[in-house]
Amino acid sequence: MSRQDILTVRARSGLSGDMMLAGLAGLAELTADKLVTFIGELKLPALKDCLTLETCLVNHIAGLRCRIDLPREHHHRNLEDIQEIIDDSVMPENAKALATRAFVLLADAEAAVHGKKSNEIEFHEVGALDSILDICLVCRIFTVLAPARFICSPLPLADGVIRCAHGYVPSPAPAVLRMLENVPVHGFADMGETVTPTALSLLKALSAEFGDWPAMTVSKTLISYGDKIFPNTANGAIWALGRRK
Repeated sequence: MSRQDILTVRARSGLSGDMMLAGLAGLAELTADKLVTFIGELKLPALKDCLTLETCLVNHIAGLRCRIDLPREHHHRNLEDIQEIIDDSVMPENAKALATRAFVLLADAEAAVHGKKSNEIEFHEVGALDSILDICLVCRIFTVLAPARFICSPLPLADGVIRCAHGYVPSPAPAVLRMLENVPVHGFADMGETVTPTALSLLKALSAEFGDWPAMTVSKTLISYGDKIFPNTANGAIWALGRRK
């Protein structure tokens, strides 16, 4: 694609790794076979036949969603373990660099939260197979789209409680709070987690700008949904690809 392409996501109800994966895969018009090829680049047998993209309806509005089916892992991974997975993959070097950057951002945030060094952090949810899949595939597909600019709306944040490996924590999650510097946000009229650490680390690793809709001629659009649906708001993330006007 031309380096003049602009990618934007309007995160009306928040953003997660699987929402980003569905949005980018849809814009790239990836076939099932191409997704299988990209997953195979990670060389992790547990990821075989784990992902499908499906159309779903939320409040009668159609959008794209990832359906991920993976075995539950009982061990944790540290940054070195994840770096080894990325290095051993056959993804292109630019995709490897983006995925590495995302995990380093996460490790740094988790380290700050827990008063440890980055290489001492053992990832729990983030280190699980589904998050490795989300981050690596998002970075891989992003290199296919290769937009000259990536622009995200200000992020909606809500109060409430989040259940995680450490028990119950306030929303936004502590790791999200550590990564919010220079990120514009606004209040969200519901409760609970709207932006996941995985999504925010990806936005930063992909050098997302934050702001209004860009001036562009739109070529493709879609809506992506995550597993979490808020009952009292418009759900989903709007994605658009276009050219500078």
